[in-house]
Amino acid sequence: MERMQGEGEVDHLERPSPLTDKERVMIQDSWAKVYQNCDDVGVAILVRLFVNFPSSKQYFSQFKHIEESEELERSAQLRKHARRVMNALNTMVESLDNADKVASVLKVVGKAHALRHKVEPVYFKFLSGVILEVLGEVYPEVVTPEVAAAWTKLLATVCCSISAVYEEVGWTKHSTSTGQTEETDVPYTKSNGAAETQK
Repeated sequence: MERMQGEGEVDHLERPSPLTDKERVMIQDSWAKVYQNCDDVGVAILVRLFVNFPSSKQYFSQFKHIEESEELERSAQLRKHARRVMNALNTMVESLDNADKVASVLKVVGKAHALRHKVEPVYFKFLSGVILEVLGEVYPEVVTPEVAAAWTKLLATVCCSISAVYEEVGWTKHSTSTGQTEETDVPYTKSNGAAETQK
């Protein structure tokens, strides 16, 4: 059964206080060790996301029908996307001293996932939890409770920032007669190459 705890909470997260200098250093130092093995860690993170939250595979036509985690691990497309995720995280972590750069990275990621890929924003919360789980399991000597707390704060900030980008581009959800939620049309802009409204 798929874990869906926290669904909808992403929209109501309070933005954490800014990272302290000590927290930035802990995140950057731990990330330097993780990033040395970025391909394998990235794959482990995505495979865990797909195992824990199978509905997240719906956004990936190349491997959404793959059920076995071993087969997912061998997928060239999954490895390619894992590399993109890890590179985005790397850019963000390396830029923690530059709030404008971090905001720029998150804006690009948020817009792409809202407008082009139509990914529900709650999946960023799910991914954040998976990142923390995998880093803690693979690098227990590096991701101490204090370091994990700093990462938790950073990833909560990421979720809040991504949610703000979704709001900025007009992503909203509304209830249907069945009580289910669905996203409303999000207009594509000239900046992403289309002028029509897509569902």
